[in-house]
Amino acid sequence: MKVQPREQITATQLGFLLITFVISTIILTVPGIMVMFGKQNSWMSFFPACLTGLLSIWVMITLGKRYPGLTITQYSSKIVGKWLGALLGINYIYYWFISITTITMQHVGFVSTLLLPQSPHIVGSLTFLILCAIAVLTGIEVIARCNELISMIILVSLLPLLILTASIGDFNQLKPVLGDGVVPVLQGAVSPAGGFMNQLFILGWLYPYLNQPHKARKVSLIALTCIFVIIVAIVLLTITVLGPLTGKLTYSFLSVIQYIGITGSFERLEAVAVSIWVMGCFVKVAICLFILCLCVCHLFGMRNYREFVLPVTMMSLVGSVWIFKNGSELLNYLAFTFPLLAFFNQSFLPLLLLAIDSIKRRGRHSLL
Repeated sequence: MKVQPREQITATQLGFLLITFVISTIILTVPGIMVMFGKQNSWMSFFPACLTGLLSIWVMITLGKRYPGLTITQYSSKIVGKWLGALLGINYIYYWFISITTITMQHVGFVSTLLLPQSPHIVGSLTFLILCAIAVLTGIEVIARCNELISMIILVSLLPLLILTASIGDFNQLKPVLGDGVVPVLQGAVSPAGGFMNQLFILGWLYPYLNQPHKARKVSLIALTCIFVIIVAIVLLTITVLGPLTGKLTYSFLSVIQYIGITGSFERLEAVAVSIWVMGCFVKVAICLFILCLCVCHLFGMRNYREFVLPVTMMSLVGSVWIFKNGSELLNYLAFTFPLLAFFNQSFLPLLLLAIDSIKRRGRHSLL
């Protein structure tokens, strides 16, 4: 039986949620990973990478229209059957749990490196996850409203940083253009295409809460365009400042911001980067925690996802401390394992569901 969600978000709020969800973690870590493979032409890698974002929008909105009011973990049982649907739900529970623990470890490691080197990681994880849990308890509608303000702060903070970077960048660092051919560009596209641009598949859980579903496609495409412009500008300008050094730094854009603070009229601009990271990670983990609780709720046939917020948060706390031994393991995971795992869950499985559903519908129509 379809249960219409009581909470609702507007199309504008959905667009801001998509933008914050993607750029919050991509702006600091992904440029370095991309330049490892694409070198000076890695900014071009986002052109092919956007294809997975377009694919996610098309697949999730098509399925959402076919099964209005249901999330992907609910209508998957209608497509592939009860048991396979439950198995898919368990898979997504695992995936979102890994995502929350990974992002939390990234967040705590980043803040500890810059601001709180003496603080135990478990303290940072606990305080951060408690804040995210409180947001989830208030509901997706409150998270969306809060994110409207956060998104504007992030975008307004990024603009002057990009202008200052452009003023000191050396655009000769971008040459030679395609000097090694197209292959390095495609290699650089693996990380954003497999793990980030297709994160728009969260539409599979947010679409049922949209109060104007007919605007979902338009606002999602606008969000993807904004994400593309922001990330291309960041990667391109980072290369103009750091050059080949970009691929050797974990937080390359942070290094650019610190360099601006040293050579320009402003000092300690990394505080702006920290603020952007903290606010973005808060929204992203809150959404991931909300989706994870929904997955658990749907798997057990419960109606109120809030009953699972506390136990899921405590499990995520344990996972954030246990999942990786050090920052090197985390970086290797983000560079080599995560793109494949994310592509499987964010692009392949939804596309497979759409294909199976389309074949079944054609079969029924042919019988009629």
